[in-house]
Amino acid sequence: MDLKEYFKKKKGFGVLSTADDKGVVNSAPYASPHVIDDTHVAFIMGDRLSHANIIKNPYAVYLFKEGLFGYSGKRLYLKKESESDDQGLIVNTCKATYPGPYCIPQFIKGSFIVFFKVESVLPLVGDNA
Repeated sequence: MDLKEYFKKKKGFGVLSTADDKGVVNSAPYASPHVIDDTHVAFIMGDRLSHANIIKNPYAVYLFKEGLFGYSGKRLYLKKESESDDQGLIVNTCKATYPGPYCIPQFIKGSFIVFFKVESVLPLVGDNA
């Protein structure tokens, strides 16, 4: 599956779910991931609960619902590989996916870019592609 092409073509709503080291779950709305290749994605994260959780527990799930109606979409099962607070890298990665005003330093100051291995991709509903 070509994740880069998928997220380029599909519009929808995404939610990243993380859990801390005790299993307490957090879910938060997130834009589509920055697709590195078919087995790696990245998210730009603020210094908030999702980021705090991913430091304690490297596993996350990104749920993406396509469009306004229906049940089409994807679930990406993720494992954190690395992160960086390099603001230049964050700005450049942001601009590569989302050219426009959201990638200027004042909006992403204090953010992190977190790289994940995509361990599994499932449809939004069901367990078979």
